[in-house]
Amino acid sequence: MKKPKLLVSLIVEENTYQQDQAAAAREAGQRLGLDIQILYAENDSITQSQQLLDAIQSSSPDARPDAIVCHPVGTTLMQVARAAAARGIGWALLNREDDYIEDLRTDNKAPALSIAVNQEEIGRIQAHQMSALLPEGGVALYIVGPSSNPSFARRTAGMESVKPKNIQIITLRGKFTEQSGFDTVKSWLRLSTARTSMVALVAGQNDNMAMGARRAFAENFNGPELERWANLPYIGCDAGRTTGQEWVREGLLTASVALPPTAGVAVEMLARALETKTQPPNRKQLHSVSYPEIEKLVSPIKLLSEMSAGKNERLSHR
Repeated sequence: MKKPKLLVSLIVEENTYQQDQAAAAREAGQRLGLDIQILYAENDSITQSQQLLDAIQSSSPDARPDAIVCHPVGTTLMQVARAAAARGIGWALLNREDDYIEDLRTDNKAPALSIAVNQEEIGRIQAHQMSALLPEGGVALYIVGPSSNPSFARRTAGMESVKPKNIQIITLRGKFTEQSGFDTVKSWLRLSTARTSMVALVAGQNDNMAMGARRAFAENFNGPELERWANLPYIGCDAGRTTGQEWVREGLLTASVALPPTAGVAVEMLARALETKTQPPNRKQLHSVSYPEIEKLVSPIKLLSEMSAGKNERLSHR
């Protein structure tokens, strides 16, 4: 019997969360006996659309997928989704929501759903992390994702909705990858005001961009200046088990936001829908958590103060 074939379309391979998405999809596929194909769009929405249309419009029915799991680069790909549904191909939209999903379910027999992580919640968690690490306030360098991706705008809105007024934000824009975090910070450092700005924390809307920022400072400073930048709190988002979480344990990141991969859940829900020939729930929302917990974060100033107090106490007992 032919295995159900699911095509998983992801944004860019160099991003750790996208790697976790791929791993979750493969694990679910192996467990359920599915044929899983992973495609990366190289951060380009046109490439992604063409990859999907090529699969949907394949002249060989055996080459066409039974369902598509799509994490869009930019727009929610409504026309591509409609082309898939018209050919009886299921559709799962990842980390976005759009009203067209309900239309697909009404007009076609193929299963359709959306699975998203609460993006505003991610921003709020990062704001709470900033507040814990900068209790007296200060300037945070904030590296955001591409403007074409509305998820990052929602993260920013969530962050701004609860950010303390005593924390000022300098916003730079990246493109998901570590290299983009490196490039945008390197460009910012060319500004005359950059090197004199009293940045007290660096935040990236994902771990890769935060790590790219750290590398940019390491390559552009030395001596006491390098020490200052190296010892700032760096926070990110994704907290992959072998990447972000490991960087936190190593002290390269102070904190991250653990995002549950949505691709594995989507594969499971589509597989069940294909097997039972029923529509799955039309939408599902997953939630994130701070890594480590907010309560475990200590500001660098408070930490130095506690270390100094401990040292003085030890000296007084000699």
